[in-house]
Amino acid sequence: MNASTIVIVGAGQAGALAAAELRQQGYAGRVVLIGEETHAPYERPPLSKDLLLQPQTARCAIHGEGYYAEHNIELKLGVAVTALDAQARVVVLANGESIAFDALLLATGARVRRLPMLDALGERVYTLRTLEDAQRLLPVLEPSKRVLLVGAGVIGLELASSAVDLGAQVTVIEQAPRAMARCAPPLLAGHLCNVHRARGVRLHLGSPLASAARENSELVLTLEDGTRITGDAVIYGIGVEPETTLAQAAGLRVDNGIAIDAQCRTSHMHIYAAGDAASQWDEASGRHQRRETWENANRQAQTAARAMLGVETEAWEAAWFWTDQCGLNIQFAGDMAAPEWLVRGSLEAPPCVLFGLDGEGALVGAITVNQGRDMRSAKALIGKRARIARETLADPAQNLRNLAREFA
Repeated sequence: MNASTIVIVGAGQAGALAAAELRQQGYAGRVVLIGEETHAPYERPPLSKDLLLQPQTARCAIHGEGYYAEHNIELKLGVAVTALDAQARVVVLANGESIAFDALLLATGARVRRLPMLDALGERVYTLRTLEDAQRLLPVLEPSKRVLLVGAGVIGLELASSAVDLGAQVTVIEQAPRAMARCAPPLLAGHLCNVHRARGVRLHLGSPLASAARENSELVLTLEDGTRITGDAVIYGIGVEPETTLAQAAGLRVDNGIAIDAQCRTSHMHIYAAGDAASQWDEASGRHQRRETWENANRQAQTAARAMLGVETEAWEAAWFWTDQCGLNIQFAGDMAAPEWLVRGSLEAPPCVLFGLDGEGALVGAITVNQGRDMRSAKALIGKRARIARETLADPAQNLRNLAREFA
């Protein structure tokens, strides 16, 4: 494909990493990376943490200044792709430009799921998805400001942690009965809530919103149980929706995202997808699943780029992600819905490791708390579905690296 053109729509984590992987694999053809935002590709994880806490020194850029020019990657920023003709293999940009492609990667990401009840309040209601969103929050998260956070997922709790660090008074409202319900077992979720409470955060779990209103200069949220909570600003995060508009209009298969196979190929043989917009077939569950993580975007970007070039892709270890909050670095790997969890050490006095076992006693998930050095070994053991005596797993004196070597 050295004389061909590869177009990447979406200049986020997946798009930027795919462009880099194409060059790393020796592709010498034209690479066009198109993004709606005016910023060069940046990472999202710092938006809820470093960018709020150290705005002057935080680094979000995926690649350094000059990288794209040095690697002959055409970076078209601040322009949307308005049409995709899959049959003719052409994309049309908002500025009227048309670009023909030999292969296309859709890395269109996701958009914030809206909550009209809160949007209707107008000013002082915020969401967090983009660099501009984070910058708008800087004057909001100030000492003594009363911040109401709606949604206790990973981003919601990270924001709560950052807001407290900055001196704000924080209340978290979550309609589900527990925090981080989609991605953390009850044992860890409950502990994290206690850590946040100890830092002054007020948590209302299992508390759906009934109404939202402005009363003079205050924002007032009323819960279904009648509780009224007042604040100076509202930030909400209730999940995201995959950006599939182009894919749907082009007739590509969509199933909880742009449906892709193991090689990140869509229902069109020359079009691929990766990142938050993509929904990949999962053999274990028998359905298409989206994984909204930094690592998944990187994995799929590399897989798609290599598949376009006919290069063999690598086998991947257990899915992994992390969160930083309240001075804790927490890393997750594998199945967070495991029916049994063992603790090595103590959650109250980390570092510690949690091990998730399936119904047959095989290791299928792991969580490290301020013990990231054990994560590589844990992922290797999960990949082998290792069966290790419970007393061995729970014993801090047992070296996890040595256990991983035994199953290599």
